[in-house]
Amino acid sequence: MAAKKANSAFMKPLQPSDALSKITGPKPLPRSEVAKKLWVYIKKHGLQDKTNRRMINADEALKEVFNGKKQVSMFEMTALVSKHLK
Repeated sequence: MAAKKANSAFMKPLQPSDALSKITGPKPLPRSEVAKKLWVYIKKHGLQDKTNRRMINADEALKEVFNGKKQVSMFEMTALVSKHLK
C-alpha cells in the first residue's frame, strides 16, 4: 500500500501579506509553518486569553491581521489569517 501523500495545496508555500509578515517573516511559507509561527508569537507575547484559552488577544501587529479586532477565537483566527496568504 502506497504511503498517503500530504495535501500539496496545504504544503505549498504562500506569500504572507505585509501585516502577516511582521509576525511570520517575509518569505513564502506553507500554511502549517504560518500556523506554527503564529503560535510561537502568541505564546511569546502572552496573547492567549487567560480565562478563555480559545480566545486570542491581539496586539498591534496581530490587530492588522485580525481585521482590527481586539480578540478573536482560534477558529476565527485561522480564517482571518488565510486572507493574508497568497
